[in-house]
Amino acid sequence: MTTWITICDTCKRDGWEATGMQQTDGERLAGLIEALEAPDAVRTRRVSCLMGCTHGCNVAIQASGKLAYTLGRFAPEAEAAQAILDYARLHAESASGQVPYRQWPEGVKGHFVTRHPPLPEA
Repeated sequence: MTTWITICDTCKRDGWEATGMQQTDGERLAGLIEALEAPDAVRTRRVSCLMGCTHGCNVAIQASGKLAYTLGRFAPEAEAAQAILDYARLHAESASGQVPYRQWPEGVKGHFVTRHPPLPEA
């Protein structure tokens, strides 16, 4: 089963306009995550707007039949990208999608915004 990292590529953190950057913060974070070597069970995709603008940069960690999570308030930095990928790997290894707190990468702690139960089968 595949765990997906869904990355909002339209996220702009406070003050983005003043930086003069051409890429959004979300595009930069997406590029950093995509550049990492992901295990076979983890894939990435970009979407335009996860509607978490006050929590940018946002990602969702999802897999069929598992708990799903939205994480936010990331800076578009290599350390954040690695922590997101590391958490997604743990999510993929978990039968339910739940990862014990003691296993969370330090870089995702404090970034959880929502948790969603899996959709019903029928």
